[in-house]
Amino acid sequence: MSTQFFEAAPEADRDGSDPIVRTTAGAVRGFRDGAVDIWRSVPYAAPPTGELRFRRPRPPARWDGVRDCTEFGEIAPQTMGNTVPIDPSLRMGEDCLWVNVWAPAAARRERLGPRPVMVWLHGGAYCLGTAAQAIYDGHKLVETGDVIVVGINYRIGALGFLDLTSLGPDFVPNLGLHDQIAALEWVQENIAGFGGDPDNVTIFGESSGAGCVTALLTSPAATGLFHRAIAQSPPATTVFGPAHGVAMAQRFLELMELPVARAAELWDCPIERIVDAAGVLLDEVPMQSPGRLAAAPVVDGDLLPTYPTDVFQVGGSHRVPLIIGTNRDEASLFRLFRSPIMPVTPEAVNAMLAAIAEEHPTLSAHRIAEITSAYPDLAKSRGALAMSTDAAFRMPAHWVADAHSRHSRTWMYRFDQATPMLKAARVGAGHATELPYVFGNFGSFNHDPTFWLGGRKAAMEVSGRLMRRWVAFAEHGVPAALDGSKHWPPYHESERTTLLVDGVDRIVDDPDHDLHTAWGDKVVGFS
Repeated sequence: MSTQFFEAAPEADRDGSDPIVRTTAGAVRGFRDGAVDIWRSVPYAAPPTGELRFRRPRPPARWDGVRDCTEFGEIAPQTMGNTVPIDPSLRMGEDCLWVNVWAPAAARRERLGPRPVMVWLHGGAYCLGTAAQAIYDGHKLVETGDVIVVGINYRIGALGFLDLTSLGPDFVPNLGLHDQIAALEWVQENIAGFGGDPDNVTIFGESSGAGCVTALLTSPAATGLFHRAIAQSPPATTVFGPAHGVAMAQRFLELMELPVARAAELWDCPIERIVDAAGVLLDEVPMQSPGRLAAAPVVDGDLLPTYPTDVFQVGGSHRVPLIIGTNRDEASLFRLFRSPIMPVTPEAVNAMLAAIAEEHPTLSAHRIAEITSAYPDLAKSRGALAMSTDAAFRMPAHWVADAHSRHSRTWMYRFDQATPMLKAARVGAGHATELPYVFGNFGSFNHDPTFWLGGRKAAMEVSGRLMRRWVAFAEHGVPAALDGSKHWPPYHESERTTLLVDGVDRIVDDPDHDLHTAWGDKVVGFS
């Protein structure tokens, strides 16, 4: 979302009762804001600098005394743009492996006993974003359900999701996922001190963060680290094979003006130089090959032994309850911001389809024609947006839900809610527009043009229902808000029962039936 859609987090009303918790590395001091205790930027790993730059995360060094964790630390290096709302006062740097924690105030934690833990994985196309974004403040979720909220900061872009293993044996792929696993291990070891239950952990994320959720659901290394999962708009098929990594590594070196023989210099290059080169690459790839990202999870034979969607199809995903869904108008936001990350024009969508056909020789021209037949307006902007939405988000989410529901409880939703202003702007329920509803964080009138034509009261009611469903799922494994909300039955591929989230929630069987018929059950994506 644009920075204008959300205002910066307000100054906390600190009452002087600073909460202190001892972690495995040392004691940390947070602050109290009303009935919520907050710790910012608690390290879960050592700074990945110097010889650790392209390596797996290591445990943080222990410290003596009490470490102050009341301010945000460095956010992962990235190219700032206008599509992700990041406070310009935040500092970029490589010392970015930390978590934020929100918890009920100490006295209430003691009365309640161990509470469910909700661990957030932020989105941003695997190259943008941070857990310090104001929209991800967990205060209202804690107030709604007395849960513990943990926001993970992790490496992104060239340092987190660019596969450089073809340049030498010391480079490690999927470092962003390795960071998330290290943070989940930190949760297992430390969250009890913050009042959390390490045996009741829910991971949830949006966009690339949800893609990480679906990847972790198939990773052997994540076994036992979480017990429920929520994937909001997951690009589940955006996982690449070795050939893509080789091409990206070679082009990255060209932009760094380094020959392959000098690839080791990447360990010592100024981080600004790496960020600049990565920024060019991350913009260049989706423009030249619509629908493709330069940096994303890769099949490495270790953390991801094979493509996650293949693991889901054979019943190999972790046996945990899952909520998964998409927004009705995902692609509209990318058109609004003229972002190259998704193809939103007829020309770009046709180029994406041609690339899919080239990379899937078993996918006949007749089969592609069947898929495109579901989009009679493909030559127009409306049809291109629908195709892009379905190829990147809706069908991958359905393929995951179909497979996962065969062995574990699964719930599917579609987020249709949109304010009058977003409807007038032809954004509708665009990508990421559910985020303020999930966290209950809406901007004030002057900073939130989404309400300039009204709709705040209805939005707050939708938000309340959605938050209560999410925290009920975290606590009980069932998204049944005990507030009179409509019953949400589990998803089964025979009926594909789906919750349509709107001003008035509806339960509909197979609302995207025509898409399922056109696309079929065979997973289609880039490799």
